[in-house]
Amino acid sequence: MPIKIPDQLPALKILGNEDIFVMSEHRAANQDIRPMEMAILNLMPNKIETEVQILRMLSNTPLQINVDLVRIHANPSKNTPTSHLESFYRLFDDVKHKQYDGMIVTGAPLGLMNYKEVSYWNKIQEVFDWAQNNVVSTMYLCWAAHAALYHHYGLERQLRDAKLSGVYRHDKLRPHEKLTRGFDDEFWVPHSRYGEVLPEDYQSVESLNILAQSAEAGVYLSASEDKRQVFVTGHPEYDPTTLDDEYRRDLAADLSDGLTPAIPVNYYRDNNPDSALEKPPASKWRSHGSLLFNNWINYYVYQITPYQLDAEHIQTSITGE
Repeated sequence: MPIKIPDQLPALKILGNEDIFVMSEHRAANQDIRPMEMAILNLMPNKIETEVQILRMLSNTPLQINVDLVRIHANPSKNTPTSHLESFYRLFDDVKHKQYDGMIVTGAPLGLMNYKEVSYWNKIQEVFDWAQNNVVSTMYLCWAAHAALYHHYGLERQLRDAKLSGVYRHDKLRPHEKLTRGFDDEFWVPHSRYGEVLPEDYQSVESLNILAQSAEAGVYLSASEDKRQVFVTGHPEYDPTTLDDEYRRDLAADLSDGLTPAIPVNYYRDNNPDSALEKPPASKWRSHGSLLFNNWINYYVYQITPYQLDAEHIQTSITGE
């Protein structure tokens, strides 16, 4: 079954051209089933690029999924047309009366800011708390993962001396963990961040499990014991060219300061950025990325979500009481 998205959303045509099964609202209206209800809180400036990447990952599940695209405030965007935001996005305040089977909170370009300096920190904390009562399972990506770990567990983020950028080898730590079912013992993931939470800090919280990590990039995947929170510090949703786009953006910005960003590791052919001008870098993370999202929806959302989706039944399905 497909994901259901608005008829005019640009992602509908993009994913359709990739032969990915997506369903318009008009067609989905004739489906007599209980679809999964999914919210995507998109904190990235270029919302169209990010929504396409995440919807692509969600499209591999056999379940039908209704998607609400959500933004945290109504401020104008420099990177996304106002018409797009007004047509396809809802403010969090306008959906917080609802309940969802799953929610994804994206990263944000806030890696060097103190959390309390973020203009919408109070609002994002409200979202984190709201999700605990109104969402069966929430996946936090990159900055949102670190922010949620800080909010819920008090885990402090450390800042690296230089930006972590590249594609890194990871190890699966729990052979029978459902979220990593089907993963190879070693797999690759893109990272693009300054912050990290140390493994010993995760281990200090009894209800958190580290599921995958990298010798170079640190903890990549962790989850709460009750499956209601999933923390992903990398970017399995990235397109093959995303790291290249970020590198050239950072290069243009930093040259004015006399600085040169490091070349993303394990990414360009022969470690040469110029090679991307002729042929895009090869992806070696997309299969694991699709499997991660598919496993999350199946084992962390669908298998435990109640048929009647409301706050009371969500709590009953989790606690068993």
